[in-house]
Amino acid sequence: MAVELFEAWRRTGREVAVVGLGKSGAAATKLLRREALPVYASDTGTGIEFDTWAAALRGLGAEVQLGGHDLARITRASAVVVAPGVPPLAPPLVEARAAGVEIYAETDIGFLALGGTRCIGITGTNGKTTTTSLLAHAMAAAGLRAETAGNIGRPLAEVALAPDPPDWLALELSSFQLHDTPHLRPAIGVLTNLAPNHLDRYGSLEEYYADKALLFRNAAADSIWISNADDSAVQMMTEPVPGRHRRFSVEKRADGWYDHARAALMLGDQPLMARGDLPLLGDHNVANALAAALAAVEAGADAVRVAAGLRTFRAISHRVEPVREVDGVLWINDSKSTNVTSTLVAVAALDRPFVLLLGGRHKGEPYDRLAEALRARCRAVVAYGEAGPQILRELGGRVSVASASDFAGVIATARGLATAGDAVLLSPACSSYDMFRNYEERGERFRAAVQAM
Repeated sequence: MAVELFEAWRRTGREVAVVGLGKSGAAATKLLRREALPVYASDTGTGIEFDTWAAALRGLGAEVQLGGHDLARITRASAVVVAPGVPPLAPPLVEARAAGVEIYAETDIGFLALGGTRCIGITGTNGKTTTTSLLAHAMAAAGLRAETAGNIGRPLAEVALAPDPPDWLALELSSFQLHDTPHLRPAIGVLTNLAPNHLDRYGSLEEYYADKALLFRNAAADSIWISNADDSAVQMMTEPVPGRHRRFSVEKRADGWYDHARAALMLGDQPLMARGDLPLLGDHNVANALAAALAAVEAGADAVRVAAGLRTFRAISHRVEPVREVDGVLWINDSKSTNVTSTLVAVAALDRPFVLLLGGRHKGEPYDRLAEALRARCRAVVAYGEAGPQILRELGGRVSVASASDFAGVIATARGLATAGDAVLLSPACSSYDMFRNYEERGERFRAAVQAM
């Protein structure tokens, strides 16, 4: 399919426009240049990092523009390839659609170019990164050549450029990546859960869920789907999808399930591993491990070796990651929680009183959804960033809320509020873009501050 698509673009005699650089856009440009296609790549960003990408791509023969887009040029392109960070209503994409230019996600052309690699696509509102990482780790432990890619950090187009791509990819897929992927057809698909998110980018919850459902657009009778039996929205979405369905649950018996009486993760009637052997906090991570185990076994991995892999897994950076205990207080980095539902999951994983660090750039969700979960054990909330005043309005009077004007003040305030036996949980329920470049930088700042105590 990749050959046919690229050849169709080549026959037009026009260049392919890549909108958005970063790792994904740069990888897409390199892949297109490898196929000897003329490329015009553009981004509104500027700075040292963008200059480095631009120089490398120009060295491969691509035309690169930083600090803006030539909209007229994009409307004359044979096709547009878009990086996942570019919103659907960005002017270059609006103009391209109006001109009838087809738009493809970087993930789509990367998938097409990886003809010999089978993909396990993982999406959902929360748990994608952990499930993707657990899956690749378990498959590798079972002797399969497997790696992670996609939203987890390595673009699919970059994997396609490798001289010896893996046999299997655990592919984390955001709703943004699924938006323009008409060719994506995973060998196995996983839907972890569904909850409100990205309402700053989508006009409605239905629009957001519709992009998630694009995981199933090429479903067929031989497709394999793994889904959360405890999530009614997930089951409503997956019920009519063609293929063979496997389900996981932490509440009831399923293909993969948690036996509370035996404190064991189960695959059907067979114990997979003891709960105490899974080195991750919270029931949500039991669900993630069950999803990963089902997918790995469906890919041909031996269940015993999968369990051995899960035992050696370690917490992902920025995802309910214990950093250090200081004066009896456990500091936990959950910077990747950028929506209210994810923060609720992190709160549920704690078994001690805690101080919650909440704030950043608002994403459209009400914070009062947290009130009930915080009432029992939350000593205080430290609100900060652009969303700080809204957090204070919606949670003040229901839980104790303190404010801080900068991140150093957030850390100092939390340290003053916590006592021995408590936890301090950075789980912001907001994006990071008011104060940081991304959630990783936010989490690194948190970790560095704790290490310096």
